[in-house]
Amino acid sequence: MTKSEEVVREAYRLAEGDVLDGHGFRALFTEDGTFNDVPNGLTFHGDGIPQALAGLATAFPDIHRELAGVHAMGDVVAVELRIQGTHLGGFPTQVGEIPPTGRRIDVPTADLWHLRDGKIETFNCYNAANLWLAQLGVAPDFASAIKAARAAGTSA
Repeated sequence: MTKSEEVVREAYRLAEGDVLDGHGFRALFTEDGTFNDVPNGLTFHGDGIPQALAGLATAFPDIHRELAGVHAMGDVVAVELRIQGTHLGGFPTQVGEIPPTGRRIDVPTADLWHLRDGKIETFNCYNAANLWLAQLGVAPDFASAIKAARAAGTSA
C-alpha cells in the first residue's frame, strides 16, 4: 500500500460514524487543503472541514463508507464507494432541513483525493445526490421547474 493510499484510508476511518474525529480528519489536510462536495457546489476549508463531517454525522449518526475500490496513482487516489447510513437527524438543504425519515441510504460515490507531501491538498466527493434524495423520499418537482422555465421564456 502506498503512503497516499494509507492517508486516504485513514481519512475514511476518521469519518466513520462510530469514530468521527473531525480534527484528526482535518489534520490530514495541507494548511490550504480543500474538501469539495461537488454535486452540491460546496467547498470547505480549514475549520469548515470537520464541521462538514459533523453535519453529515448529525443527519446520519451511523454513517459508513463501504470502499469498493481504491486506486493509488502517485499523489492521486481514486476511490469507488457507497455512503451508507440511517437518516436520524435533520438533513440540511439550501431551503431548509429535511426532517429525519428513519430511512437507510446506500449512495454510489466516487472520490478523488490529491495529495502533496503526504497530506491531502484536495478532496473531491462526487456522490449521486439525486439517488441520495430519492432514498430519503424527496422527489424532484419537475412540474414547478417546467412552469418556471416556461414563465421565464415567455417574459424575455
